[in-house]
Amino acid sequence: MEIEDAATAFMALGQGTRLDLMRALLAAGPSGVAAGMLAERLSVPGSTLSFHLRALEQAGLVAATRQGRSLIYAAQIDRLRALIGFLTEACCNGAPERCGDLHRLLPETPPMTQVFNVLFLCTRNSARSVMAEAILHKIGQGRFRAFSAGSDPATEGPLPEVLQQLKALGHDTSALRSKSWDEFTAPDAPRMDFVIALCDTLAGQACPDFGETVLTAAWPLPDPAKFSGSAAERATLLNELYAALQRRLGIFTALPFATLDRIALKARLDELAQPQASAGA
Repeated sequence: MEIEDAATAFMALGQGTRLDLMRALLAAGPSGVAAGMLAERLSVPGSTLSFHLRALEQAGLVAATRQGRSLIYAAQIDRLRALIGFLTEACCNGAPERCGDLHRLLPETPPMTQVFNVLFLCTRNSARSVMAEAILHKIGQGRFRAFSAGSDPATEGPLPEVLQQLKALGHDTSALRSKSWDEFTAPDAPRMDFVIALCDTLAGQACPDFGETVLTAAWPLPDPAKFSGSAAERATLLNELYAALQRRLGIFTALPFATLDRIALKARLDELAQPQASAGA
């Protein structure tokens, strides 16, 4: 970081309300916080909050994305780390570990691990979203909690051949069921960090409001319920669908969440919708 950039950042932080804002945004993590919620938490008038957020944004310390009618602000972690690195890079003649605990603030310090809630959606919640829930539950290694739901859930439950395939691949299917997305809009429902739709239109319905800070993505994949052909051909198509989801979710779980701001994270999610992501290219 150049000294002029560092001076601009420190000038932006040199005010009490802005420091409170940065602490609130850092506490929220990469999902960010809606501007209205920030104003309420800090008891700051909206116009005053906008002024301070604009100063922090101009210094590159925060960034905003639009979610519906709301602006969601998130701290720019890389920028803050660079600022701390600027202060400490010359410490103790280049050996900051000699300065007590100061070296713990350096950019290479591993961040704390956050557990993310991920909801997968498709119309019937009988195949694609159920597969994704099972895969993420298995490969998430405790860092992700996976859920699935649909706009018009199948009364008969997940497709039997999907459950058979998942069992054959070592997945626990005992908790898998077809359910309405209304279960995840109730006041006591778990707060989602990511909502990923696996079909194009969800039967023409608009997704419900899962909260202002949730990050959304669409990864359209073919509906197994519409597969035709012999049993062998259907099995092949199911295997291809499973492989596509596993590849995408493998990339998703490997993303550096602690170092990606909200804008970059949304871009990476959207990239995974591209055919090459499911093809492993």
